[in-house]
Amino acid sequence: MKGFLATLVLILALGLAACSGQAQPTTAPAEDAQRVSVAAPAAAAQVSSTDPAEAGTVPQWASSAADEIVAAHEEVLARIYDLVQPSVVHIQVAKRVVQGSEDSGPFPFGFGQRGQGPQEFFRSSEGTGFLWDDQGHIVTNYHVVQDADQVTVVFADDTEVQAEILGGDPDSDLAVLKVDVPEGVRPVVLGDSDALRVGQLAVAIGNPFGQTFTMTRGIVSAIGRTIRSGNSSFSIPNVIQTDAPINPGNSGGPLLDRRGRVIGINTQIISRTGGSTGIGFAVPINTAKRVVPVLIRDGRYDYAWLGISGVTLRADVADTMGLPQGTRGALIISVGQDSPADKAGLGGSDKTLARNGREFQFGGDVIVAVNGTPVRNMDALIVYLIEQTKPGDRVTFDLFRDGGETTQAEVTLGTRPRSEEAG
Repeated sequence: MKGFLATLVLILALGLAACSGQAQPTTAPAEDAQRVSVAAPAAAAQVSSTDPAEAGTVPQWASSAADEIVAAHEEVLARIYDLVQPSVVHIQVAKRVVQGSEDSGPFPFGFGQRGQGPQEFFRSSEGTGFLWDDQGHIVTNYHVVQDADQVTVVFADDTEVQAEILGGDPDSDLAVLKVDVPEGVRPVVLGDSDALRVGQLAVAIGNPFGQTFTMTRGIVSAIGRTIRSGNSSFSIPNVIQTDAPINPGNSGGPLLDRRGRVIGINTQIISRTGGSTGIGFAVPINTAKRVVPVLIRDGRYDYAWLGISGVTLRADVADTMGLPQGTRGALIISVGQDSPADKAGLGGSDKTLARNGREFQFGGDVIVAVNGTPVRNMDALIVYLIEQTKPGDRVTFDLFRDGGETTQAEVTLGTRPRSEEAG
């Protein structure tokens, strides 16, 4: 058994050491003698009574295979930081606020007094971004720079430059800034978020709570999440979930794989306290690859629009509607007035079903395929419309109707209303 464990540890050491060799270092690796290790009590019993510091030697247990595994892990993380940190920026935002009138009473934060009339001050906030290309384009979250009057970008060498906001997309929570880049700063390397697997190393670099250029690490804890953008009523699909600690100030910063490639843009957390509880979300980099070039060119990104709200079809709801056993799809709950779906005759739910003290709507059309591609749930429909269609496309939906009737509907997709246009 001891021989088997020794062999397993050696295999793990060799495998992780090989992984670390794939990263692109920007500094020389640390010497082995500088590595710090902690021995288990059993291993510590093997140490000579001579003080290693006095003898000028390293204990035998400090060169064990287990220590090499830890050292290789540390080397991978250090190389990621050295490679990417110069490309990450601290974003400082100032928003002009005009508040108060002769009748409005005291101002917040001690600004102004009753009877002085409207006064102007600035409210500051901060976030993170990263250099997208060698043309000086910085990518961050839309909510970081939303309504900003002044944006300052600070590089890792403390160089400060003023930034121009080129464009933003509230529905994907992405924005692009333009700056003059200090000499020698390189853009990040982009990864492939479609190739991610749960369990992969995930590293975040950002400015949480103003602690600039902080690195945290964890894993990709889930993929394919759909979250509501904090800036609009529409959802962001294929979102990456990570347990790498993400906090206020990390927004807009890169989520990285073990080779230092950007796989996502950190955007939200689930928290009851305002701090990280191990559930963070990042917009997938493949979404940014689609949106960012359009923002650079046009300043905005237009999505195809169907004009429905819906949910994933439940098995008991399908049974109540008389649909074939095993039917899966997206149940339409409501249809927007004069929307493309409304004009094509799609119908929403008009009945309720009570189950275990909860009510579920049913009776609406169930979308089971679009252009021949099966739709297994609501998320799949959202992903298809966002990634495979554009405004003006004509698409064909396969539908089930209440009672089990099958039909098709052709819909000419519109342009999704922007949040400010939708009111």
